[in-house]
Amino acid sequence: MIGPAVVGVAFLVLPLVGLVLRTPWRSLGSILATADVAAALRLSLLTATTATVVSFVLGVPLAWLLARSAWPGMAVLRALVTLPLVLPPVVGGVALLLVFGRVGFVGQYLDHWFGITLPFSTAGVIVAETFVAMPFLVVTVEGALRSASQGYDEAAATLGATRITVFRRVTAPLIGPSLLAGGVLCWARAVGEFGATIVFAGNFPGRTQTMPLAVYLALESDPDAAIALSLVLLVVSVAVLVGLRDRWLHSGPFR
Repeated sequence: MIGPAVVGVAFLVLPLVGLVLRTPWRSLGSILATADVAAALRLSLLTATTATVVSFVLGVPLAWLLARSAWPGMAVLRALVTLPLVLPPVVGGVALLLVFGRVGFVGQYLDHWFGITLPFSTAGVIVAETFVAMPFLVVTVEGALRSASQGYDEAAATLGATRITVFRRVTAPLIGPSLLAGGVLCWARAVGEFGATIVFAGNFPGRTQTMPLAVYLALESDPDAAIALSLVLLVVSVAVLVGLRDRWLHSGPFR
C-alpha cells in the first residue's frame, strides 16, 4: 500500500514542485507588473469578486429554499442546481451562448429591448464565472442550513420576527462559518474559471482576458509570464485550501 501511495503523492505534487522550481523569481515582479499581466490580474479580481457577490445574492436564498422546503420536485431542482459542478465548463459556455447570446432565447430580448450584449464582454465573464462558481456556495450553505437547528428560528418567529429578520439575526450568525467558506470556495472557483469564460466571453486583453486565459495565451509567446501567472493561481489555491482546513471547516468534510 505504501508504494502506490508514494507514487500517487509524487504524481500529484511533482508538477507543482516543477512549477515552483521553473518560476523566474528574479524577474517575477517585472513580469507581473507588465501591462497585459497586470490587466489580467485586475480583471480576474474584479470579475471573481463581482461573481461572488452575485452568487451570495442569488445562491443563499436558493440554498435556503433547497434546505428548508419540502415541495415536490425539490430533488430534481437540487440536481439541476448542482449540475454545473460536474458539467464540463466548455459545455457550460456553449449553453450560456445558446441562452444569453445575441440570438439566444433570452439574449435576443436583452439585445433588442435593452441594448445589453453579454457575450464577449466583461459582464459575460461575470456571468460565466457565476454559472460555474455559485453551486459551490449553494452546496456549502445548504449543508449548513440542514445541520443547523431550526429551534432558534421558530422561537424568533413566535416572538414576531419576520422571515428576513430571522435569517439576518438568527440563521446567518449560526451558519456564518459556512457562509464564509462557501464564499471563499466560490471566489476561488471563479478566479480559476477557464472553459466557460473563453467560450462565452472570448479572450480579449483588458476586457475578457482573465488570469487563466492569459496563462493559456502566454504559453505560446511568453512562457515566463505563463509560469508567473500560474504561480499566482497556485498561491491562491493553496491559501484557500489552508484556510478552509485550519480555520472554518474543522467539523466539515475538510477535517
